[in-house]
Amino acid sequence: MILDEETRDLVQLVRDFVDKEVIPTVGEYEKNDEFPWPLLEKACQMGLNTLCTPVEYGGPGLTNVQTFAIAEEIARGDIGVGTTLIANCLASYPVLIAGTPEQQKLWFETINEKGFAAFCLTEPNAGSDAGSVQTTAVEDGDDFIINGTKSFISNGPIAGIYTVLASTKKAAGVMGLTAFIVERDREGVSIGKEEDKMGMRLSCTSEVIFDNVRIPKDHMLGKKNRGFKYIMETLDHSRAGVGAFGVGIAQRVVEEATKYAKQRRQFGQPVSNFQSVQNMLADMEIKIQCARQMYLHAATLMDEGKSFTMESAIAKTFGTDTGMECAVNGVQVMGGYGYMKDYVMEKLMRDAKILQIYEGTNQIQRGVIASGVIKKYR
Repeated sequence: MILDEETRDLVQLVRDFVDKEVIPTVGEYEKNDEFPWPLLEKACQMGLNTLCTPVEYGGPGLTNVQTFAIAEEIARGDIGVGTTLIANCLASYPVLIAGTPEQQKLWFETINEKGFAAFCLTEPNAGSDAGSVQTTAVEDGDDFIINGTKSFISNGPIAGIYTVLASTKKAAGVMGLTAFIVERDREGVSIGKEEDKMGMRLSCTSEVIFDNVRIPKDHMLGKKNRGFKYIMETLDHSRAGVGAFGVGIAQRVVEEATKYAKQRRQFGQPVSNFQSVQNMLADMEIKIQCARQMYLHAATLMDEGKSFTMESAIAKTFGTDTGMECAVNGVQVMGGYGYMKDYVMEKLMRDAKILQIYEGTNQIQRGVIASGVIKKYR
């Protein structure tokens, strides 16, 4: 699809921010191991942390096409900054899917005040296998009491509010999971180990610990023991956005690799004249354009209220595989310089890898796609 004029204007606004504020500064933040608060404050002033907030709660009321196109641009600048901002969408989807108007008001007012939210699903022994969730929520009068540890939580240390998946019927596995809203300032909520990651270093990732955290029953999202359904719908939405992240990294790679190839001279001419280099640049561009259309197609289906589970998984898988493949080839185009921290390419390669893992590994996505194919061609 071709973006309409309004969406192109929004994307250009974000691209200008990325070119002027993000790309020139993120290298120093990462080198100094410093969280980019000044950068994120500017992004929040632009509303980039509220892309999925409805108009009635102070948000921009964007379409999915617009949100994911913006996500691509932010990722083009830095995947850590992108993850920090877009993790608010991931955390918000269960509230949008199953929350009451009162719950949505609480949720989005907290984001407006605190800035960030987090989605608490993964645990040390529950990644792709959500049925292994050990966090429990036990009824106690008019409350639930939550106990457990969540791991690898993006925005864990900075979030003011969390969506949390906990077991309310242990023997039922995934059919006994329930989703909850938990505020950061509730007694018993604490931050555990903060992860030291290979890439995506400008986002914060940590354990979030719930120790006898008491919440009122009106913090339960939707129906009891139906949380897995809401979480799967959430991930269906968000995965296309991760595909957009992969496209953003790939786009940055091809820009940097092409600039380098035109400047680097060997055997008396720019290496961009060599057919082997041209082939790599051409393959990057082919896959970027294809991957972009995949996530935009999935987003269009969402906006039209049509089924999009398989298409979102395709967009995630192909987009993130494209990001990783382009990053590897970008390093190859730049040769030894591509391997050095003085150049951005090694960072892009480190950053790209996580996209094939989080929000459902690409191996899991292929299972989702295969299931869709089997149903489609009976």
